[in-house]
Amino acid sequence: MRFDIKQLENFPTDPGVYLMKNETGKVIYIGKAKVLKVRVKQYFASSGDDRAMIPFLRSELAAIDTIVTRSEKEALLLENTLIKKHKPKYNAILKDDKSYISLMINQKHKWPMLRLIRYKDKPKEQGLYFGPYTSAHAARQTYDLLQNIFPLRQCSDEELKRRSRPCLLYSIKRCAGPCVGLCSEEEYSSYVQGAIKFLRGQDKEILSMLYKQMETASEALEFERAASILKTIRQIEHVTEGNQIVYKATGKDMDSLALYREAHEIILTKLIFKEGKLTGSNHYCFSELAQDDDEIYSTFILQHYKDLTEMPEEILTPIPLKDGSLLEELLSEEKKRKVSIVNPLKGEKLSLIKMTEQNAKATFLQQKDHKELKEKMLLELQEQLQLTRYPKRIECFDTSNISGSDLVACLVAYYEGEKDKKRTRYFHIKGIDKSDDYGAMRQALLRRLTRAKEENDFPDLIIVDGGKGQLSTALDVFKELNIASVDLIALAKEEARHDKGMTLERVFLPHTKEPVRLEPRSPLLFFLQKIRDNAHEKAIEFHRKTRTKRTIKSALEEIPGIGPVKRKKLLSHFGSIKRILAASDEELLSITGISNKDILSIREFQKKETDKQN
Repeated sequence: MRFDIKQLENFPTDPGVYLMKNETGKVIYIGKAKVLKVRVKQYFASSGDDRAMIPFLRSELAAIDTIVTRSEKEALLLENTLIKKHKPKYNAILKDDKSYISLMINQKHKWPMLRLIRYKDKPKEQGLYFGPYTSAHAARQTYDLLQNIFPLRQCSDEELKRRSRPCLLYSIKRCAGPCVGLCSEEEYSSYVQGAIKFLRGQDKEILSMLYKQMETASEALEFERAASILKTIRQIEHVTEGNQIVYKATGKDMDSLALYREAHEIILTKLIFKEGKLTGSNHYCFSELAQDDDEIYSTFILQHYKDLTEMPEEILTPIPLKDGSLLEELLSEEKKRKVSIVNPLKGEKLSLIKMTEQNAKATFLQQKDHKELKEKMLLELQEQLQLTRYPKRIECFDTSNISGSDLVACLVAYYEGEKDKKRTRYFHIKGIDKSDDYGAMRQALLRRLTRAKEENDFPDLIIVDGGKGQLSTALDVFKELNIASVDLIALAKEEARHDKGMTLERVFLPHTKEPVRLEPRSPLLFFLQKIRDNAHEKAIEFHRKTRTKRTIKSALEEIPGIGPVKRKKLLSHFGSIKRILAASDEELLSITGISNKDILSIREFQKKETDKQN
């Protein structure tokens, strides 16, 4: 059933909202108008509407409902409410994407920490939030930078309570050691306030404060502390002077918006300026919208800024908005201060719009890459498994022995979601009972983490193959080596099988009684399975090679006159006992050190082996 355009003659001439529906009664588009009858007629005008999705919209249209309001302002608010309720396919809707993340400081805690937090709707945890960032990469870069500059704790609350001595982060000046009272609350609070001010773009104030602290420390002859403060100052100056773009005209807090379109796909970019300095960017993706640019900007501004905690003084747009004054009024009322929506035509503000448009286009092209998807998955892994760190580097350990022989272990590594082959490590387990898997895991972890401690080369997450027993073994190693800044999980597979999906597999976390059960078809589950199975395959492969070498070595040891040096040369050249025995006398004599007497011994051994088989 198609919509009968004759019905338009009876439409109201008041301001209000119109709801376009398909044959099933589903709302497919919502708009608002100063004069409903005039606006809706434009969709069917003979000159046609040049928006790409309008023909598709008209082809689905079966009915149009209208709601009359007292003013354009009421219509704008009602439109926003109804879009959120019905989620029409041809309207721009800001989705609750799990990739939107914020930086959070739980400033009410005695010893606050900085964390990357993802949340849907409103955050559950109490704290001071900065964001949200839609670019996981940008959020992580900021997080890493702040960790380098301000020595805030990185361990969980549970770990903080348990510690009786500082972890390694204290010794490398990456943590102030609040767990064991190595810094005062006042000193620690100064680091927290520095991080907050940095996130708010107030780096000049931070630098002024740090210079004063450095002078005070120098006057008190605390030269080591003064040197540490100077290092922090240089880090901040390097970042702010080398990497920041400054809008010099006013130093206001402002956001700059721009769209980039390609076919039916749209990206909207927001550049964020704090005190005139570019501090971040967010990107929002839409597809198959029937709205024009003006309507997209208006819808976005109302949906995005109405619930935003930190509101800029100005919002820059590339085009003048028909509802600009109404939006200003609504946002100013909501935030109880003046908020301006500006369409700059010249000067530095126009240059900011141009820069935002360039960023929108660049981001659109970059998102064709899979890196963004990997970051989303790793952030979700951090959230689902309650990790304190973003798992940029992951190492997984597994052990292998067949019939209690040749006990070995293997480490496989992943970096930013991709396998890092150069970091694969193999361990011959020595001095351990052949059936002691816990002992083997302990030795492999001790050897790897002892070296990591010496080289300050730690992963963000360690996975051990097994259940609570293996997790407990790994925790003992962490305690022995005084490691608190690496996350740890254990992956328990069903009946030790590696040939199934992870539908019944469990993830055990430290100090947590019940395991985490991920969704059977979750990408996280398959990602963890891939890592664990890769470690298992490598461990088995290494075990087989070790056993084969031992078998060959044992066989060659039975040949009189063939000592360790000659055995090594023969194996290096021929590769196996079978090929050594099949070689001609000339081929054997070509090996340095092999004599006719040795060849005679090899032939006698070969004859004995043949007799055994017969």
